[in-house]
Amino acid sequence: MTKKELAERIDHTALGPDVSPERVRQICAEAKEWGFYGVCVNPCYIELAKKELEGTSVKIVTVIGFPHGATLPQVKAYEARAAVEAGADELDMVINIAALKAKDYQTILKELAAVREALVRAPKRVILKAILETGLLTDEEKVAGAILAQAGGADFVKTSTGFGPRGATVEDVKLLKGAIGPRMKIKAAGGIRDYQTAVAMIEAGADRLGTSSGVAIIEGAPE
Repeated sequence: MTKKELAERIDHTALGPDVSPERVRQICAEAKEWGFYGVCVNPCYIELAKKELEGTSVKIVTVIGFPHGATLPQVKAYEARAAVEAGADELDMVINIAALKAKDYQTILKELAAVREALVRAPKRVILKAILETGLLTDEEKVAGAILAQAGGADFVKTSTGFGPRGATVEDVKLLKGAIGPRMKIKAAGGIRDYQTAVAMIEAGADRLGTSSGVAIIEGAPE
């Protein structure tokens, strides 16, 4: 895999609670320099990222119901509308993790439907990713979450927020890929900090990587 091919799979990320405007400007500049697919920022920085990335093909990704997923479906829907109006191209939504563990599947389908409905009138096609937080789930729950995300109309299932007990693993990516098949994509996120780990995630079935270490990953890639 070339550096360019790998970069085109990376959402260059800065989501901590103390992320500064200067850090957002930095990741936008790095995304332009290295050719990353997108930048993933907190909703309050969508407009700043849009300004910094004007005239480029770099996508703006933001988060919904982040990081715990415990907000109401109508709140997630409002967040989604507001994010798209501000300029977001893709939304990474944390599902209701407690509902998944309680096997309250209707709640998860309801919130996915609410967010999808909020995007119906968007002026562009908006990609929706459902974050499972695999570090909190059993294998059975991971599979159930992936199937629900697919049934609810998400475009991707995403492993982790990066703020849970652990990030993505190769085993989780393989498990999710087996559950959803080829019709849905996977974003691996959390703990991906070097070239070898990044490639291992892609080989396991990940289509996109979420990482704050995009530059280090590409610099570590062979020429």
